[in-house]
Amino acid sequence: MKTITLFACLCLLPILIGMTACTRKPEKILDRRISLRRKDKIPYGTYVAYDNLKAIFPNAEVTINRSSPSEFAEGGVGKKAYIIIVQRMDPDPDDLTALLNFVGQGNTVFISAFGFGDSLLNNLNVKPGYRFFSLNGRDTLRLSVTNPVTRDSLSFFYPGDANDSYFRSIDSQYTSILGRDAWGKPDFLKFGYKGGGAIYLHYAPMAFTNFFLLFGHNKAYYENALSYIPVTTNEIKWDEYFRYYEYSGSGGRRKGFSALGYILSNTSLAWAFWLVLLLFLIIYLFESKRRQRIVPVIPPLRNNSLDFVKTIGRLYYQRRDNHNLLLKMSAIFQDHVRTRYRLHVPPTADGEPAFIERLAHRTGFDRTALGDLLAQMRQLRDAGSVSDEGILALNQSLEEFYKLA
Repeated sequence: MKTITLFACLCLLPILIGMTACTRKPEKILDRRISLRRKDKIPYGTYVAYDNLKAIFPNAEVTINRSSPSEFAEGGVGKKAYIIIVQRMDPDPDDLTALLNFVGQGNTVFISAFGFGDSLLNNLNVKPGYRFFSLNGRDTLRLSVTNPVTRDSLSFFYPGDANDSYFRSIDSQYTSILGRDAWGKPDFLKFGYKGGGAIYLHYAPMAFTNFFLLFGHNKAYYENALSYIPVTTNEIKWDEYFRYYEYSGSGGRRKGFSALGYILSNTSLAWAFWLVLLLFLIIYLFESKRRQRIVPVIPPLRNNSLDFVKTIGRLYYQRRDNHNLLLKMSAIFQDHVRTRYRLHVPPTADGEPAFIERLAHRTGFDRTALGDLLAQMRQLRDAGSVSDEGILALNQSLEEFYKLA
């Protein structure tokens, strides 16, 4: 009995494990941005698709195209392929004509987009289907592709956003169906040209995102889809031109690359941009506050007495009363010595060495120069008339005494 019970448990264990795996919820996708950019490693970027081009076309040169198809060089050795994976493909008449001429030269154009412009579809004589993206947005994408060698239909799926569509009407005389969606509707077409060129339209660009290609064995879908491009292709052009198209009701119109638009289209860069603006605003608000007014410089009080003396001196000098001016200068000198140095100036001060010694000691002025000053003053005072040169010489000596004493 124990053996039977153990055997039953061993048989049920794989079943329970399988049921658990089937009922387990898939891991939540944190970044659901659909960028389709070759450098983006987020789930819905195309880094894996671009990085594996060399593995599918080892003999071809992979380049990035940022110019209009009208600027492509005509002719050349070998064939070229132009791969365009964008949100919407709606070229203006000039670019559409250039693309058709490019194909007419024997080259290949592979376009995968969520929507196509009427001008492109009308030229290829196909009509799009209508599907509500709200019902088919965040669902499981299921599609199939025809193997280019065995012609077998290979099915693939992944538990992510679908956003696919289909072609409602096609011209079977010039069109080949290479893939279908979950409802069996054609979503991958080939339009062949006489010169060996071809245009491929694909309505499920999510099949070229990182999430889809890294899920299970879905990389085989990518390899089979791109294997329709001839092996003789020597150059693969990856599109960066139609990514920055601006669309209106009348068709596409080319617009230049906008750095600000690119920053705002990227969530991380947009947050950084607005944060920098906020920091500048805060700095401006704080720095623009009214600061303390500049303290004015208050000049020191002027010596008005000295100005008065100079004014009186100029008055006497203009009147040419040099003797009277000499007496005033002598009186001012004596008053200065009495009030500042507490010394009485005797009438014959120049003849009293004791006075000269005391005054020189208190003022720090040179004793010899001080004696010469007093003698000069006495000589002019005793003279009957005083010349201008004598007054100026005495004034210079007094100025030097006042400055150094």
